[in-house]
Amino acid sequence: MVGRKRRKVKLLPARVVDDKTTTTTTKNKKVKLETQTWSDLPIELLELILCHLSLEDNIRSSVACKRWNTAAISVRVVNQSPWLMYFPKFGNMYEFYDPAQRKTYSLELPELYGSRVCYTRDGWLLLYRPTTNRVFFFDPFSQEVVKLPRFELTYQIVAFSCAPTSNTCVVFTVRHVSPTIVAISTCHPGATEWVTVNYQNRLPFVSSIWNKIVFCNGFFYCLSLTGWLGVFDPMERTWNVLAVPPPKCPENFFAKNWWKGKFMSEHNGDILVIYTCCSENPIIFKLDQPKMVWREMKTLDGMTLFASFLSSHSRTDLPGMMRNSVYFSKVRFFGKRCISYSLDDCRYYPCKQCYDWGEQDPFENIWIEPPEDLSAFI
Repeated sequence: MVGRKRRKVKLLPARVVDDKTTTTTTKNKKVKLETQTWSDLPIELLELILCHLSLEDNIRSSVACKRWNTAAISVRVVNQSPWLMYFPKFGNMYEFYDPAQRKTYSLELPELYGSRVCYTRDGWLLLYRPTTNRVFFFDPFSQEVVKLPRFELTYQIVAFSCAPTSNTCVVFTVRHVSPTIVAISTCHPGATEWVTVNYQNRLPFVSSIWNKIVFCNGFFYCLSLTGWLGVFDPMERTWNVLAVPPPKCPENFFAKNWWKGKFMSEHNGDILVIYTCCSENPIIFKLDQPKMVWREMKTLDGMTLFASFLSSHSRTDLPGMMRNSVYFSKVRFFGKRCISYSLDDCRYYPCKQCYDWGEQDPFENIWIEPPEDLSAFI
């Protein structure tokens, strides 16, 4: 009995030591947690928090410490993303979806009744009223109107070079008369009539069904139905189909509605083309202008593309989660998520959202630049 009691007594000090060690460790952890600061947050969590700040608050937070500076710069938003403008089938209430904030705004625009959208640039819409052949520019946020001479727009693809308030604004349309002849019509604000000239092509050019056209470096670039590139110089009034072989795509890209799933944009002088297929990931090509060949792009280097049937746009310096992606003109989940494709992750968001563009009405919506003063609009 005595021996047993002694053994128990001998075990007590070790147990006390263990309790002291556990208590000390717990206190150390508590002290360590209490001494942690906001600068100790994981960089991923910092970026998630900072990406929701305004530009002004982002700049302020970047001076807190070195880690915050790195995180703030990585998600800093300098540009606003375009908004997706929806054209109602009935009524005069138009919706604008902001993909960055995932919010939808409404605006009543009776001035657009009976009109069809053709193109957007610099915050302006180019519209056509089929019943009267009226062509006009309209700024939906200032509600300013700039009229053009009447003109029948049937199967032409159409674009304009810059805002109609500029004295260099040119409106351009092209349609094929035959595989080797195109009719090009141009106009500008203040003109009394449209000028139409037929041009002979060196190579076959059949104009695309919907707009595959951009204004870049002073020229209008048009992608034909089969991928050939036509160029119009509005200053010299010359037309040329470039001897550039069309972008190469897998055979399964040329399935049903393949001609609808192509989009064209420009960025800082580069011509970009997006090819989509309902069963495959999109492929993006950039025109190598010195060598006159199309190069497939594996990354957009942080740029974001916004693709729609009638006009597409590009942006840089958007929220980190939007970069290196293509945003399409389709919103799912009751207007909460825009379908996008990430080149970083090589997948669509939301998951499994490959889309057959043959199902969508091309005049249903279009990307447009939002107003600078959002408070006045909202």
